[in-house]
Amino acid sequence: MPRALSCARVRVPAAHEAEWRAVVAELAARLAARGQHLWVFRAEEDPELWLEFSESKERAAHRLVAPRPPEEEALEARLRRLARYDLAPSALWAEVPLAKES
Repeated sequence: MPRALSCARVRVPAAHEAEWRAVVAELAARLAARGQHLWVFRAEEDPELWLEFSESKERAAHRLVAPRPPEEEALEARLRRLARYDLAPSALWAEVPLAKES
């Protein structure tokens, strides 16, 4: 099965950044325990603009698709209270294998 990736542009007000980052770190640790990854990147020109990427080994296990423990659902809800997510949660991408070079 191909890996799945989701991405979102996130606007995090400076007043909420520390809490948002703490919640993202907690969620990332929980996802890592299941073999998933969560990364965030900050825009160099705009300190309130972030990109959030989540990766899983398959679509069915991805955080936007799979049923999750209530603790993770609560973390997701906190993230959305602290920041504005510009891409819909259904923005899910599937890996496409590249042809091997001869």
